[in-house]
Amino acid sequence: MNRVHCLAGVLDLLRVRGALMARLHARAPWGFRISAAPGATFHAVIDGRCWVRLPGHQPRELAAGDVVLVLSGAAHVIASDRTGPTRPFDRAAKARARNTAGEIVIDGAAEPTRLLCAAYEYDHDAAHSLMPLLPPLLVVRPSEVPDDDALSSTLRLLGHELANRSPGSATIIDRLIDIVFAHVIRAWVENPENDASSWLMALRDPVIARALTAMHTHPSAPWTIERLAREVNLSRATLTRRFSALVGEPPLAYLTRWRMDLAARHLRDTDDSVSAIARRVGYASEFAFSRAFSRLRGQAPGRYRAQARLQAGSQMRSIPATPRRTRQLDAVSIAAPG
Repeated sequence: MNRVHCLAGVLDLLRVRGALMARLHARAPWGFRISAAPGATFHAVIDGRCWVRLPGHQPRELAAGDVVLVLSGAAHVIASDRTGPTRPFDRAAKARARNTAGEIVIDGAAEPTRLLCAAYEYDHDAAHSLMPLLPPLLVVRPSEVPDDDALSSTLRLLGHELANRSPGSATIIDRLIDIVFAHVIRAWVENPENDASSWLMALRDPVIARALTAMHTHPSAPWTIERLAREVNLSRATLTRRFSALVGEPPLAYLTRWRMDLAARHLRDTDDSVSAIARRVGYASEFAFSRAFSRLRGQAPGRYRAQARLQAGSQMRSIPATPRRTRQLDAVSIAAPG
């Protein structure tokens, strides 16, 4: 439960939002290409097999039940073969024949592959707390997940909603796609083959996970090494050594970064005064808070707020007034051999 709570807090800070891009029912030879985008993309293989090709990485073969998450926003290819040509369709290709299930159909001679594809948006300012810790291409296979039932059940429920399209399905589909993201990240964390010094991997250690959860849950508490050590029933020296080895930095250094992440969100999303935000994240002194924020973020809180709102206003003016789902669908470019 500790690791789930801690990870949920970071995902909440990221404000991840996904939307369906396309469903594909294809027989080889086929391929489709996703253009570079500022967010992330996921593909779930419902039936059959295919390959994911990302520049700079070895092609990865995917089988039924596999889920791939491209976190870097890089252009990539999903295709029936490890190599081979692909070409993008123009806008008219999006009107390609669909079957009764609403899947885009690509005819061929081989066994069919069925794919579910979606795109994710997230707060890039908060992404530094999680995204750099993950590989640009993240593949989760059922055989590698200790408890695959949660992810598999979510995908089955998603397929059910897509097939039936009952009242409210659009909202449910978007929420389920968001949930898939969390399940994939959690499955990757729990895979013992993935190992690196970071708070993400430290969640496997029950004691350090308790320390992380305590700081995430009560960031404004007057934490010291002594108090945190009592919280997890370790000596100060043992906690510092164990935390630093697993997370990559000492406990109070991590706490400061987490507090600044929360403060940045409050500065962007609220009109609260800097002094009120300082108290909310555990600083009695506005001066001490501003100094810490400037050191980690490179600018004072007031300037950060002004620039964040200016950037948000610019982005809002550049986004067309179309529904979330339609806007995401336009991001995919389907391709097939010429």
